Amino acid sequence: MDATRLLRELEAFKAERLEPIVGAGLTSLAEASGGEARTLLQTALANEIGVSELAAAWMPSTVEIDVKLAFARQAGDEAGHFQLVADRLTALGFDVGTFRMPAENPLFDYLRGLSTTVERIAAGLFTLESIAYAVNENFMTFCAQRGDAETVRIYAEYIQPDERAHQKLGQRLLEKYVDSPEQERLARETVSSTLPPPLVRRPPSGWGAPAFPGAELRLGGASPQRRGNMPGAMRAERRVRRSRVNCSRKMAAWPGASGR
Repeated sequence: MDATRLLRELEAFKAERLEPIVGAGLTSLAEASGGEARTLLQTALANEIGVSELAAAWMPSTVEIDVKLAFARQAGDEAGHFQLVADRLTALGFDVGTFRMPAENPLFDYLRGLSTTVERIAAGLFTLESIAYAVNENFMTFCAQRGDAETVRIYAEYIQPDERAHQKLGQRLLEKYVDSPEQERLARETVSSTLPPPLVRRPPSGWGAPAFPGAELRLGGASPQRRGNMPGAMRAERRVRRSRVNCSRKMAAWPGASGR
């Protein structure tokens, strides 16, 4: 079992899947007119607390102490990000007391259903944090172009270093706990299901309002269990169909990822 090779392949797969989507999002942000950081930051509140709640929910049923503590760290850091964003919104004139969580989030519904340690590491620390880091970079560019240096500073000094650290922690834990072909299969399938589906085509200009990591990203296809029971042709057709439908419906909630 070559964990180093697996991590190298998973990182390459993440980069390949995210590059066109994040690139399309940056173009969409650049072309958007009238967009305000305050609007995007309001969506960020839901995502930051959503990730915090997810990591906390996994803790009680996670047996491995180092992984349990990794989720505790993630939950605390993301709660801190929520407070940073809330404080920034207050400074921009938004009443955070009026904030309410969205009613439904398909990605988080999927993530909450993951039951094994390897799946949770692969999804929550390794993949979700990579998506967050990439789209945050787009959002920082968006803010910089509009002269919002304070929001850029908050992300550069506090939020982005945490997201990168969470991702690195996920790498180390995957290297430790993926120790069999079955665990490797779970890791690969979970990373693929957590990432946005590949873009079939570049979305039209301005398609999909940008937002923040974790919002309403739809998993790219059926669950690993259901995929395993599908004939190959059916799985392929389903992936293409869902990539069209889910990109248009779900990508709108990620800051700077306009084709999710």
